[in-house]
Amino acid sequence: MTGTPTAPRPPATAQEPGPAPAPRHDPSRRGFASDNAAGMHPEVLAAVVAANGGHVGSYGADPYTAALDEVLRGHFGPGTASAVVLTGTGANVVALQALTHRWESVLCSADAHVLHDEGGALEHVGGAKLIPLPTSDGLVDPADLERAVRRAQGPMSAPVGALTLTQSTELGTVYSAQHLRELVGVAHDLGVRVHVDGARLANAAVAQGAGLGELTTRLGVDAVSLGGTKNGGGLAEVVVVRSGEAAPGLARLRKQSLQLASKARFASAQLLALLEGDLWLRNAAAANAAAALLARGVEDLGSRVRLTRPVRANAVFAALPAAVAERAAARVPFFVWDPHHGPDRVEARFVASFDTTGADVAGLLTVLREELAR
Repeated sequence: MTGTPTAPRPPATAQEPGPAPAPRHDPSRRGFASDNAAGMHPEVLAAVVAANGGHVGSYGADPYTAALDEVLRGHFGPGTASAVVLTGTGANVVALQALTHRWESVLCSADAHVLHDEGGALEHVGGAKLIPLPTSDGLVDPADLERAVRRAQGPMSAPVGALTLTQSTELGTVYSAQHLRELVGVAHDLGVRVHVDGARLANAAVAQGAGLGELTTRLGVDAVSLGGTKNGGGLAEVVVVRSGEAAPGLARLRKQSLQLASKARFASAQLLALLEGDLWLRNAAAANAAAALLARGVEDLGSRVRLTRPVRANAVFAALPAAVAERAAARVPFFVWDPHHGPDRVEARFVASFDTTGADVAGLLTVLREELAR
């Protein structure tokens, strides 16, 4: 049977977007539990919107990721290479796998996030044993590093392949450039590579008036997990290596570790918004300033509350009565770091975010005063 051929139908077009959905949370609620709780900086969110629309290459073959590579070389040095990932844990696992052989171990602080808060991800995915080093302030001592490396050189041990350092540390302290230089020197003399978990590297850099590279690759650090999520981004992390030779197989390991995003342009766009100009610095400076303001207020609360650690970046640690902490945290969220700090006392951690305001700080201090008075 013959007839007039049917013309092909044109492809369906996307409908115009409908009204914006109502938020499922209370946007007015503020807290100090973590800088992960904050939203995205408006400039970062705008960068994601600008990256939308049209078709570009996937898996990092896009103009945003290419531009980010150049920006990162400006921060960390012309020979550096980078790999955008989705999570901080993913960044640490990919970087440390690239720095070590599977039979080797990784040294870290006894307080390290990679040791306590990543669910054994490095051991499970990368196969490397984590060995904690003693510390009272979150900072690793070069002498402890050397002893641990030499102790693990026997035939029955897992030899040390890498040292991972957190900057700023889990206790809010910060490695100085000189301290890092000493650690890198000892590690490299012993054949050990150095990784920096830089989830809050921006806060540490601002605290010392230094650039991101000045505290890492320019001191000889081999790989950095550079965080954007805690500094105004959302799902925005990147591994930066001093050279391709320093961390071979980075691209392959990213894929095997489930960290290669198909629509990488959206993660890269966030990091570009933070790093191409000075937004990373402005955000970290605002968070650090809010923490310093809070620390001064805590000191004025009286003898029942005291700061327990020096305030160097955007975290404040304080000891207070357990009942006071429980009631106060129900009103303004914060984290109990040590639930057994003393008889009926806890150590609380308050983390300031890029959008923490003076009013937020004043509100928390008011809550603490009211609960102390009960």
